[in-house]
Amino acid sequence: MFSDWKRKRAARRVKPGDGHELKRYRWWQPFSRALFHLRLVENDGLQHLWSVDVKLWGDSDGEIVAGLYRDGRHVAQSKLPAIFEVPGGRFDVVNSGYGLKRCHFVSADGREQQLVPDSASAEGRRARLHRTRPGLSRLIGVASVSVLVVALVLGVPQIIEQVTSIPLVAERVGTFTSPIHLPSWLNISLIVASLVASSERALRLRYNWLLDGGLFDGDD
Repeated sequence: MFSDWKRKRAARRVKPGDGHELKRYRWWQPFSRALFHLRLVENDGLQHLWSVDVKLWGDSDGEIVAGLYRDGRHVAQSKLPAIFEVPGGRFDVVNSGYGLKRCHFVSADGREQQLVPDSASAEGRRARLHRTRPGLSRLIGVASVSVLVVALVLGVPQIIEQVTSIPLVAERVGTFTSPIHLPSWLNISLIVASLVASSERALRLRYNWLLDGGLFDGDD
């Protein structure tokens, strides 16, 4: 997931924490906050609860920052994408334009495990739906992928036509005439549906660069 260069760069972004207490997840935060947990056995032989708290809308400076907590106390923070070194491995935390696309524990031997979403969070509620209504969950997942595929097939030719209509681009590569021309209301509907579909996939930490990495993805 991370090259050596990106790993070193991410490590430099980690700052020490100030020890403040992790705030409880509130019902009004499903679109502004992601919270994940994992229990790890440390050198003392005891399990400790590690948590990753992400403000999805960014801090006061607009930076999306992840906070790392041990047993409810703030021990580190970093801008995303982030790598936090923890006992036995590391936490990889990566965002997209719709939420998180990765929040995993990577052990020293390379094994990966997704952290568990807080039960009160939007991610936790989506995970509970998958456990209690697996059939409905799969149907929603298929619907999300279908919406994104349709939007891709219908939208890309129109975007290429618009780009190649720019004189500088047209001089270099020529022009392209899209075989598809949709009314504005339908294009807007496709954009809205795509945002909803990618947001639903982000609740499950599902990400595909082609389907989810479109014009609205803020990932770097």
